[in-house]
Amino acid sequence: MYDFRPAADVPKPEVYRQLAQAADALTAGELDAVANMANVAALLGEFLADLNWAGFYRMIDGELVLGPFVGRPACIRIAVGSGVCGTAAQTGETQLVADVHAFPGHIPCDSASNAELVVPVVRDGAVIAVIDLDSPTHGRFDADDSAGLEALAALLAARI
Repeated sequence: MYDFRPAADVPKPEVYRQLAQAADALTAGELDAVANMANVAALLGEFLADLNWAGFYRMIDGELVLGPFVGRPACIRIAVGSGVCGTAAQTGETQLVADVHAFPGHIPCDSASNAELVVPVVRDGAVIAVIDLDSPTHGRFDADDSAGLEALAALLAARI
């Protein structure tokens, strides 16, 4: 049985370092992308506080399709360019949104979400997925969260 948990009372960059280390240990050598995304979604839920949703949308046939996640049921398909996830997929850039209700075209999959961080997973110059974090707390995410999730996305690019 695996028991990955962050050390108590460490700075946020260290939490993300430990998260990446756990993700590396769980996904190294595993060829099944869905299994890897499922384990990483579980890790996100264990390591990061104040989330109400954490998981993946996969790029399939030119649209984002729901992948493994932890949280309440979610939108199944998102058009590239729509909402926070679709914008990240279209631009290939991290979207750090302090107030999703002020984001043009926000897709309200869960009315409890108030802040969102979406990081594209890029392989060979193409977005293959996005990692999506939602929080009920306005302004929950910051530059440390972006940097930590971007490092995780880079690690996973060849594994999902």
